[in-house]
Amino acid sequence: MSDQSPPPGWTPRDPDTPEEPGQNGPTGRSGQEGKAGKAGRTPKARRPRTGWRRFVPGWRLVLGCLLLFALLLGGALVAGYLLVDIPPANSAAIAQSNVYLYSDGSQLARDGEVNRVNVPLSQIPRTVQEAVLAAEDRDFHSERAVDPKAMLRAAWNTLMGKGKQSGSTITQQYVKNYYLGQEQTVSRKVKEFFIAIKLGREESKNHILEGYLNTSYFGRNAYGIQAAAQAYYGKDVGKLTTAEGAYLATLLNSPSAFDVVAHPQSRARAVARWNYILDGMVKKGWMSQAERAATRFPEPGKIRPAAGLSGQRGYLVEAVKDYILDHKILDDATLAEGGYRITTTIDKRRQNAFVDAVDEEMVSELEPGTRKADRLVRAGGASIDPATGKVVAMYGGIDYTKQYVNNATRHDYQVASTFKPFVFTSAVENGSRTRDGRRITPNTIYNGDNRRPVVGSSVPFAPENEGRLSYGDITVNTATDLSVNAVYAQMAVDVGTDKVKKTAISLGIPENTPNFVSGPAMALGTMQASVLDMTQAYATLADHGRYTPYTLVEKITKEGDTVKLPDRTPLQVVSREAADTTTSMLVSVVDNGTGTAALAAGHPAAGKTGTAEQDRAAWFAGYTPDLVTVVSMMGQDPDTGTLQPLYGALGENRIGGGGYPARIWAAYTKTALEASEPEDFDLELEPGAAQSPPPPPPADTPEQSPDDEQSPGPPARPSRPTGGQNNGGQSQGGQNQGQSQGQNQGGQNNGGATNQGTDAGTSRGTDQGSTQGADQGTAQGADQGSTQGADAGADAGTTAGPQGLTQGGTTAGRRPLPEFVE
Repeated sequence: MSDQSPPPGWTPRDPDTPEEPGQNGPTGRSGQEGKAGKAGRTPKARRPRTGWRRFVPGWRLVLGCLLLFALLLGGALVAGYLLVDIPPANSAAIAQSNVYLYSDGSQLARDGEVNRVNVPLSQIPRTVQEAVLAAEDRDFHSERAVDPKAMLRAAWNTLMGKGKQSGSTITQQYVKNYYLGQEQTVSRKVKEFFIAIKLGREESKNHILEGYLNTSYFGRNAYGIQAAAQAYYGKDVGKLTTAEGAYLATLLNSPSAFDVVAHPQSRARAVARWNYILDGMVKKGWMSQAERAATRFPEPGKIRPAAGLSGQRGYLVEAVKDYILDHKILDDATLAEGGYRITTTIDKRRQNAFVDAVDEEMVSELEPGTRKADRLVRAGGASIDPATGKVVAMYGGIDYTKQYVNNATRHDYQVASTFKPFVFTSAVENGSRTRDGRRITPNTIYNGDNRRPVVGSSVPFAPENEGRLSYGDITVNTATDLSVNAVYAQMAVDVGTDKVKKTAISLGIPENTPNFVSGPAMALGTMQASVLDMTQAYATLADHGRYTPYTLVEKITKEGDTVKLPDRTPLQVVSREAADTTTSMLVSVVDNGTGTAALAAGHPAAGKTGTAEQDRAAWFAGYTPDLVTVVSMMGQDPDTGTLQPLYGALGENRIGGGGYPARIWAAYTKTALEASEPEDFDLELEPGAAQSPPPPPPADTPEQSPDDEQSPGPPARPSRPTGGQNNGGQSQGGQNQGQSQGQNQGGQNNGGATNQGTDAGTSRGTDQGSTQGADQGTAQGADQGSTQGADAGADAGTTAGPQGLTQGGTTAGRRPLPEFVE
């Protein structure tokens, strides 16, 4: 038997130690190499993580967490599906009304009577159904009750600031309308999710679509498609056309904003949404291209307000609703659900005073039966406490049940010369200078000649002054008193039209105001801000440049819970010197200029008049230290709704801002402030604004340098003409001669006088293609023969053109008649 002992140098293996790879095997190493590889070897240890790797979970942990989350989510979905039942219809919510209160807690109005008539789906035209699907859920018939991807996409878009997005299907919206409520809470969304899943499994698509069409809110207090068809088109749903159905589908997106009758300024957005719906119908094959091309926008009918909203109540309720919706305090459907107690900022005593002032000063003078122009007259007004921003009174029209558009909040009339103070505020705020380097102050000299071309504008512009008057060299203060267009158009360019627009927005004019275009014409008030917007901007001036966002709502509660209102922290948007210097000039407008009728208020006041293009509107914007009010008279055809001139209304040739609007303002302000003592303005003016201007320099004095802060003194202030003798030419005794033979004074302005004094107030002024009165000494034919007294308004035998002797561009010692200024 041979010896089995290991060879010399071979270490015996421990039978309890596993054999390592390569040991004593085919690939193993032997001899000294094996010993070298094995000597002192220990089991291999895992390398510890260092640095940032310590905080990264391993793949095993990640996988385990994902599996656990999926398990929990699945369990939650199953539990939610089993635990959440389909509740009964939310009948309590639709039965409630909203109550609107004055600031003292007394009831202003109540709305919310449910207007609903359910109809079966078979009575709703197929094209109307398809229009709703094209608007809200184009894949309704093929999709599940809920769309998780759409919900996640909507949530992401909302977080990314792309606006509030909805990922709800029609089924989810129906669940919200019929079974739940409109509150934006997590618990409601969770319930909506599970109820929609159950409903989608238990009910047919037609049943869900029918319920959705009968429960959705369409505005005008119309719940359901049948009530909407009656409210907007005065017909049953079965008679709706495809175009009408598409418009009603448009309203589902934003019922209040897209009502083109109540909110004409939203028409473009509403029509765009309507086109989107029709284009969607074409894409889905529900409408041919030929039908689409032939479809025209269907104008909805007039609003028929509830009887309980007569008088001013309807205007106030609609304005409060718009405020709540515009500021996203509540959405349309939530507010329409009802049950809210809304305390407004409206002061009952001042509200009544506003109505009384309009009735006494204007309405009582109307004679629509004998004067056709009186049928066109409308009025709107708003009043704000500048210290708090609270709207304390508002006048929307004669009666909400008769004139349903709120004249205080509409955006389709030019603001005219009430914009001019914003130009000067911007000049002071930006330290602006004239073209020749003089700092702009109330004492700065500008040329006020009629149709003087604006210098420095990329857009050619030669504005016409009111009455086509030329004033020559006058101060900014006098130009403000007399509302001289030529001066303010040039000033807007000197300041920079973009800077002027920025200042106006800072004061409170919405940036999206219609026709709010930067350019020299903006100084004449071509934009179409509402009366309420203008009241907000003037309130900023009254509060020394401090902007406090206006509010119509004091408090909103429902079942003991208080709804959060937006923050309204005041902000200093322009310097006190800029605001107060503007106020000082507007005080002069009331004391010496076109707004003297406002003195009847019995309180120190600042204000500005304005007359819109073609006399379609006349404005007075004024304020005392503690109350800001804007009044506007407007012309509108009651049958067609078109804007119309006010010529001949109330027996006047023209309606100016210094007339009826200023008188209404004074009557209201006097009553509104009857419990308080008159208070003077506390003003801090820009340097040089309060200084008495020095006499004008000699003709050969060189221009001032840009570093000289003192503006040259003004010429003599224009005064009222005294008779038929024109110093620059002989007036022809009021006869229709059509000419004024002026004399050339020192080679300047040949015949710089125009005879506009004709019998029966008829002027043969300018406007037949060339102005010959100022340049050649002859004024001939206007508008195919004559411009009536509404345009010129001069009494027989009185010259009311660019009066007097024109000396180097300066109107010497004459002030125009009142009918020639605003």
